[in-house]
Amino acid sequence: MATKMKDVARKAGVSTATVSLVFNRKPGVGRDTRERVLRVARDLDYRRTLPNGGDISKGRTVRFLKISRHGHTVNRDHDSFIADYIAGLDQQARLSMWTVEVNMFANVRAEETVQFLSTVSANGAIVLGTELGVDEVGAFGKTAIPVVILDTYYGHLPLDFVDMNNEAAAFTAISHFVAHGHREIGFVKGDVEVANFRLREQGFVDAMRHLGLQVNAESIVPVDATFDGAYRDMAKYLAGGAKLPAALFISNDIMAYDAMKAMKEAGIRVPDDVSVIGFDDLPLSARMETPLTTISVSKRDMGRRAFDMLAARIAEGRDRPAEKVLIDGALIVRDSVRAK
Repeated sequence: MATKMKDVARKAGVSTATVSLVFNRKPGVGRDTRERVLRVARDLDYRRTLPNGGDISKGRTVRFLKISRHGHTVNRDHDSFIADYIAGLDQQARLSMWTVEVNMFANVRAEETVQFLSTVSANGAIVLGTELGVDEVGAFGKTAIPVVILDTYYGHLPLDFVDMNNEAAAFTAISHFVAHGHREIGFVKGDVEVANFRLREQGFVDAMRHLGLQVNAESIVPVDATFDGAYRDMAKYLAGGAKLPAALFISNDIMAYDAMKAMKEAGIRVPDDVSVIGFDDLPLSARMETPLTTISVSKRDMGRRAFDMLAARIAEGRDRPAEKVLIDGALIVRDSVRAK
């Protein structure tokens, strides 16, 4: 005997009206309740049917587009956090009985990716925007299906975004340094145009000024965002006789790992001589010779939130106002910061 909506409601401990709101992706239901209803529906093998007997739970697909434009941040060194995006997206999609298909693009113009979305079967798409510039992101406003842009942020574009709150994270990092007595604080930034790097630098500058600290242009050091590149550039910077400040906020953990390697080879000890905070909390951060204090943002939560936003866009249509969601991070305190 087929499971009915009232069966799902009874097992989930809610009304049939609540179940209907959940199935139709309507507002008015809390996240925990929504997930419980969808989990019960899955466990009971519930199938929503159309009047003609068709199953509308079939064929609902979201595409995840993993786009690498230059490969400095979307590469195998960062696969762990991209995998977390996909895991969060897939988990939320399965609760709603959707499927996720991943498509990868390297060195392809945004217009070609937009064209790709017009040729495939999908209800919507989540685009990894990490390496996309503003014009490339803007091109996705012309897609035939709804899209959500993940892991970048351009506030003036009328598109849906889910990103980490880079500026707030920078403030958290600088405040931690200040709480440990540091006043001379520098910033190591990526030397490629990535919106998240730019926002972290802006957050660094704003936090320093807010806390009454001077921003020294000579203490803002550009390095490549890859393992080898960060090591090479920091080693070159130090070989030129540059003196580092007593604390460094570094744009991501990849850069932090090899900047610290170059510092060690130059006789600079972390944290005895220079305190360091990274960003991303990649797995290696906890296993380094000096475990790295870093900012952690749940990539799974970002993936889940991106799916919810996309589902709402699909349900409500293009007239729904564009939504921008920024997910705050948390400071993971380890051994790379020392009090002065």
